[in-house]
Amino acid sequence: MFTNKLKLNCDKTEAIRFTKSSLSSSLFLPPSITLGSSTIEFSDSVRDLGIFLDSDLSMKHHVMKVCQSAYIELKRIGSIRPYLTEDDTKTLVSSYILSRLDYGNSVLIGCPQSVIHPLQRVQNSAARLVCKAPQSQSFSPLLTLLAPCRAENPI
Repeated sequence: MFTNKLKLNCDKTEAIRFTKSSLSSSLFLPPSITLGSSTIEFSDSVRDLGIFLDSDLSMKHHVMKVCQSAYIELKRIGSIRPYLTEDDTKTLVSSYILSRLDYGNSVLIGCPQSVIHPLQRVQNSAARLVCKAPQSQSFSPLLTLLAPCRAENPI
């Protein structure tokens, strides 16, 4: 790294070890690695290009973080919803919510439905917000109203 005039920023550097959970208990694995004079501890989850990877590649941590940020944005949009038209709300939901759900969606291919389901709930909440629908109303017809906002329906 020094030949390329690069320096390791220990505050931002994260390391992760991908192992099967059945093997990790039988192997002796050091708790950290040393690069030069810096010691880096292994963590259970790291962020790379906005995607959270966990040590067992279940993607649960990524889905949790995406849902958390999407619900915060839904709450913010919901607070100004009485002052917005339906088209303006669609635009905000598309920009702030659906774009978060779509980013990095390809890494979720092959994940079980139990991991994907929280993302579907966020999408349902967004559809209810746009249409001012109560929680008791079925969300399937509401999702068709969001369809023009999306290139395709990946979730």
